[in-house]
Amino acid sequence: MCGVLLGSIPFRPVNDTITAISTAFGEAAISVLRLSGDGAVAVAEKLFVSKQPATALEPRVQHFGRIVDETGSTVDSVLLTVFKGPASYTGEDVIEISCHGGILVTRRIFELLLKHGARAAEAGEFTQRAFLNGKMDLTQAEAVMDLIHAQSELALRAATEQLEGRLGKAAELIRADLIHLVAHVEAYIDFPEEDIDPDTGSAMTDRMDGLITRLRALLETAEHGRILRSGARTVICGEPNVGKSSLLNLLTGFERAIVSPTAGTTRDTIEEMLHIHGLPFRLVDTAGLREAGDEIEQLGIQRTNQELTRADVIIEVVDGSKAQAETKRLALSAPHRGHILVLNKSDLGQHPSWSEEKIIPLSCSTNEGLEALRLAMRDAVWSGAVQTNDQLLAINTRHQTCFERAAEMLTQARSGMERHEAPELVAFDVREALQAVGEVTGRVDVEEVLSAIFSSFCIGK
Repeated sequence: MCGVLLGSIPFRPVNDTITAISTAFGEAAISVLRLSGDGAVAVAEKLFVSKQPATALEPRVQHFGRIVDETGSTVDSVLLTVFKGPASYTGEDVIEISCHGGILVTRRIFELLLKHGARAAEAGEFTQRAFLNGKMDLTQAEAVMDLIHAQSELALRAATEQLEGRLGKAAELIRADLIHLVAHVEAYIDFPEEDIDPDTGSAMTDRMDGLITRLRALLETAEHGRILRSGARTVICGEPNVGKSSLLNLLTGFERAIVSPTAGTTRDTIEEMLHIHGLPFRLVDTAGLREAGDEIEQLGIQRTNQELTRADVIIEVVDGSKAQAETKRLALSAPHRGHILVLNKSDLGQHPSWSEEKIIPLSCSTNEGLEALRLAMRDAVWSGAVQTNDQLLAINTRHQTCFERAAEMLTQARSGMERHEAPELVAFDVREALQAVGEVTGRVDVEEVLSAIFSSFCIGK
């Protein structure tokens, strides 16, 4: 595997020299270009002119010089830094060039790097090389993109802890225990004459129970991980003119939606991202729930129903000044744990028929009840306030699939123990669990997994 770059990246030796523009496209103060591979320093030496040749530059120190073209003409004044492998991001020789942030000058230097022997890096190839060269495990590689795309302080903290290896260490500890478990069973199978205790009683099942418990604990973080990465999908729904768009504007802090006394003003869904108590919420304002007056409004109401099936949180808004009997309520096929009932227009007085409902009185005119709603939204997706000293683990969908398979195979192995199945069958199930956990950190042959992960990276990372 170490001689192949996987997925959409063509077959090449991993020590060839790659280059990319690592900063975003557009004008800025500076741009950064990167080189990695055995020939990185040699490529840089062909176009970098300074007091010393690139091969003689002190590593990890920025050196001032010029990038010149084939005629010796100066393209730009730059700062160049050498990182000698294996003490670099990729584990190979790495060159970083900081130039002025113009589009044309950056593109010109990139073209010169290609002309002098480097090739354009594929998406995620720098981080993929770091993984292949043992600089990070697969969970840390994924955390790089989580860090880049973090939309809240909590998401940033979760990505940082994963990048530091917390999830990888947890998976590796489970993997080490699984190795001991399968080794014990297979030793009994392979060397029966040695009278090795097969440990088929309570001690073996207790060890399996402990591992299953640890796997389940990791799996419980999957929902938090999804919310931190994508935001809790929060649908605001209710009859026309109960204040749904006003509530969206109140929560976002600006006039995002048109507010009008005319029924049916909101005909399509409106989305906006915001953060409440450190958590990302993806707010969706929907068309009013009523009999559609025309085809366009009917399509809007259909979209409302579609959004309700996908919602993490449902904020049902009603006019609290009207009687329950006069209100068309949301008809849910099953109870929704994130359902929040908001009695808007509390400044007009609350009708006594709502007194026994679990409700949040709110006035979009006076902001009364806004903080109570924010807390209810937080509690619908998170178990109370997140403390600043909490350690965050937030597995993604790939991790979840692996851990679920591992827990399933261990549970099956445990059942086999209780039924006194042949040790070979128990060992097979434990090996399958070991394989599944190994895929989390990349300690097994995971070419398809690598392809899926690194193809989502941006160029130059």
